[in-house]
Amino acid sequence: MDVAKLQSALEGMGEKPYRLTQAKDAVFRQLVSHWNEATALPPALREKLNATIPISEFEVVRESESERGDTCKAALKLTDGNLIETVLMRHSNGRNTVCVSSQAGCPMACTFCATGTMGLKRNLTTSEIVAQVLHFSRQLAAKGERVTNMVMMGMGEPMHNYDNVMAAIRILNDQKGLALGARHMSISTCGIVAGIHRMADEPLQVNLAVSLHAPNDELRTRLMPVNRAYPLAKLMPAIDAYIAKTGRKVMFEYLLIDGLNDTPAVITELAVLLKKPLYHLNLIKYHTTGAFVSTGRDRRTEILDYMKKAFVSVTHRITFGEDIDAACGQLANKHSKTEVV
Repeated sequence: MDVAKLQSALEGMGEKPYRLTQAKDAVFRQLVSHWNEATALPPALREKLNATIPISEFEVVRESESERGDTCKAALKLTDGNLIETVLMRHSNGRNTVCVSSQAGCPMACTFCATGTMGLKRNLTTSEIVAQVLHFSRQLAAKGERVTNMVMMGMGEPMHNYDNVMAAIRILNDQKGLALGARHMSISTCGIVAGIHRMADEPLQVNLAVSLHAPNDELRTRLMPVNRAYPLAKLMPAIDAYIAKTGRKVMFEYLLIDGLNDTPAVITELAVLLKKPLYHLNLIKYHTTGAFVSTGRDRRTEILDYMKKAFVSVTHRITFGEDIDAACGQLANKHSKTEVV
């Protein structure tokens, strides 16, 4: 739901300003899925809104739940036929995180990522981004729960859809909307320097995450073609400038790939690169998509311990939804477009 478009639509219909407040309350507080459910609005207005600015801009094609019951992946068919995927992760401490897509497909072609094999279809609109969070908000509300966190780590490169992404974040952060705290939302980029500079100037304290995956240009370029345009000599100073301006921690995401970026020499190089104030390393199990093999559990533990001893701020991210292709790098719409829940 794009609030600016909703406001424009209501004004175009000659409605009073209080109707916007009522409509936002219906969408973000009552979590209605159709304007017919917004009983505070007159029936005639509900009809007009259904015709001009529908609440849901997609059809749920398929939903899959992990065996552990802590992850749900939804495949959503947009009005133009494109499919996207979004994921709900339910943490043991009560947090509920939605992993949101910012594009249909992705242009970045990272060699370890299934989404990168799709290519870019198009950017998502502000409404389509917000709608992913609303989808799971409705499901959780039925259980007396709510979305507590949002990560822009689904399909696509958020910095290539910057304006719509930030507009969606402002809507989700609105105290009269879902009221998600800015510090409970994260944007992940593969290293688009211009986007990092723009984000440094944003007033909202949204978290920045950077997909790193290698500590040197030779290896990073092999894994991530974006490194040709934004090598570490450009990327790391941009991150330091972001920290200097915002005073906020930056998370570095690092998929561990057997025999490639997990060797002693590479890990030593990584520790040197990331031993800085307000740098935080997220070690992530690589979820095999066919290109490489995941680092084994014992070696992942060794690397975690090594980083701690090297005084690098580090955690090992918990894996969600690997069995339903919902984990990091696995979103790719592999299933039939005609399969319906």
